[in-house]
Amino acid sequence: MIEKIKHAVINFISNIGANTLNIIEMMGYCMLLFLEVAYYSKALFEKRREILKQMYYAGVKTFIVVTIVALFTGMILALQTGLELKPYQQQVLVGNIIIATLTREMAPFVTAIILIAAVGSTMAAEIGTMTVSEEIDALEMMAISPVKFLVMPRVIALAIILPVATIYTNLLGSIGGGIVAYFQLDVSFDVYYTHILDSLHFKATYVGLLKALVFGIMVSTISCANGLKATNGALGVGKATRNSVVSSFLMVLIVGYYITALFYGK
Repeated sequence: MIEKIKHAVINFISNIGANTLNIIEMMGYCMLLFLEVAYYSKALFEKRREILKQMYYAGVKTFIVVTIVALFTGMILALQTGLELKPYQQQVLVGNIIIATLTREMAPFVTAIILIAAVGSTMAAEIGTMTVSEEIDALEMMAISPVKFLVMPRVIALAIILPVATIYTNLLGSIGGGIVAYFQLDVSFDVYYTHILDSLHFKATYVGLLKALVFGIMVSTISCANGLKATNGALGVGKATRNSVVSSFLMVLIVGYYITALFYGK
């Protein structure tokens, strides 16, 4: 009995160590991949068609989902905050809270989550399928860099699209909040949007867009890295896709917190 417990503890600790080493290895690989992308970004004009194609997939193809989520995010924020403020007759301040929450945190976060699910997973699956079917090896045999040919356009495209989508989410979220404020909180559109404009600070805007830019680079780099590391056929592609989504989601949460702490912490 003691031996079984001993082996179980040893296996548990070994698994923790192995998983920790795998995480560190993947983090290092992602950093090196990003440095390669930065190096090959000098070929932006050469790869402009592929970048525009990836921007179309990341932006236009997710337009409806982003619209619905952004609108209802603003509506939910307005309803929840308005209901708390209404007993104190302070529901007119709902616009201040909505725009501050959206620009600083919610808009880049919500937009990143949508693009992780819709675009990041697709990137990991596409590149993972090419890896296990030896198409990546074929590119290298022809002296074509997979990073320049496949990864760089995707990273640049998502780094551009995510801030643009964040601005759109801010706009739609504000409109959704205004609808709820007018019909359920008895706040006129004039009063609501006056408070929106009064609370729309430059710092909150650029911090939110900085987050969106960082999230776009992170999500695309992590997704492509997991795709390039895929092994073992279809099963490996599924695992790489799952790992890319989970890793991207966690990194968005962690890095988002530290960016907020950097600009707003004491």
